[in-house]
Amino acid sequence: MNPLLPARYCIPDAEARAMPDGRLYLYGSFDIPGKTTYCSDRYHVFSTDKSDLTDFCDHGVSFTIEEAAKGGFNPRTALFAPDCVYRNGKYWLYFCTSDNREGVAVSGRPEGPFTDATELRLPHNAIDPAVFVDEDGQAYYFWGQFDLHGAKLNDDMRSIDESTHCPSILNEREHGFHEGASIRRRGDLYYMLYTDVSRGRATCISYATATSPLGPYTKQGVIIDNTGCDPQSWNNHGSMEPYGDRWFVFYHRSSRNGFYSRRVSAEEIFFDAEGRIAEVIPTSVGGEPVLPMDTTLPAAMAARMWGDAYVEGETVRNLGGVPVRPEWVEYRSFDLTHAKSLALTGEGAGEITVHTEGNEVLAKGSFRGDTLTLTLKPTVGAKPIWICVTGKIDLHTVRLTTNE
Repeated sequence: MNPLLPARYCIPDAEARAMPDGRLYLYGSFDIPGKTTYCSDRYHVFSTDKSDLTDFCDHGVSFTIEEAAKGGFNPRTALFAPDCVYRNGKYWLYFCTSDNREGVAVSGRPEGPFTDATELRLPHNAIDPAVFVDEDGQAYYFWGQFDLHGAKLNDDMRSIDESTHCPSILNEREHGFHEGASIRRRGDLYYMLYTDVSRGRATCISYATATSPLGPYTKQGVIIDNTGCDPQSWNNHGSMEPYGDRWFVFYHRSSRNGFYSRRVSAEEIFFDAEGRIAEVIPTSVGGEPVLPMDTTLPAAMAARMWGDAYVEGETVRNLGGVPVRPEWVEYRSFDLTHAKSLALTGEGAGEITVHTEGNEVLAKGSFRGDTLTLTLKPTVGAKPIWICVTGKIDLHTVRLTTNE
């Protein structure tokens, strides 16, 4: 389910990598839950061998700013977004710091720990490294904010070939490029994902394609927009990766009514015959087909919400905070074919209406206290539900059941 990791892990900027051991690894920044700052002084690495993106293992701290300081980095800075690739029997972790410096550390294992940090000397320093090893073994490095830079990496994986430096592969004026580049290859096309401000805020992950790693790239469109995940939703940053027989986009959502405490999520993506990716909307399911029935689920796996509602920990706070205007929280999707009732727990009081597609009303009731069970109108198929509230409720859990 989304988010992919427990609430104690706020992992944004996720680079997902299927490594040679067959596991899918997540490399990302590490927000401290509840703090009003981006990122922190450490990274964790997570992995799974499940094709539905469940049961992630926390491998613990993989790299710290103290380790980076051994290579000359400022120990008082934060570690921003990383990337990691496998090449020549080693795992190369590329990182950046909050003072716009970038570096690389190395490990013999995909989960680290990563050591021997050195700085990458770049013609134009910035944030958000993206690394790619092509089928011929040539490695490429991309970086930048507002303008995307790229170059070939030398064989040492610790320096770029400055003669190949491309200073404006994408830019904000022409492509909406804000930051957060990530590159993959599928067939003969190279896909450059990035944080896009074309819809007015940096909430989109868009993509451009090219027939060579350094471009030229043509912008194709938005893959996912996290607008609505939180009242203060701001940036988005992620990657795409195949695992099993499916491709996924990995992205993050804000929580706790702020720009921070960002949490990694994933959606399956689909390609047409020309390799274009259809935009997908955020869901509650992650890599699973539908949300499980007869299981008590945390309210925080809501896909979107409207009004003053926001996720804190495993709960949704402030749902229906303005009594005269119905507000809602969305769960996408349940298989409603055999659903008989919806059980909610929480705090507060208010009137609840449950809707599904076509504004069909499935149930109504009054929440007074800490629990409410609603009998659902019969319907068929995998569909979203919207829990609409007037009053004020903090929602703790959601349970769709096949029992009367």
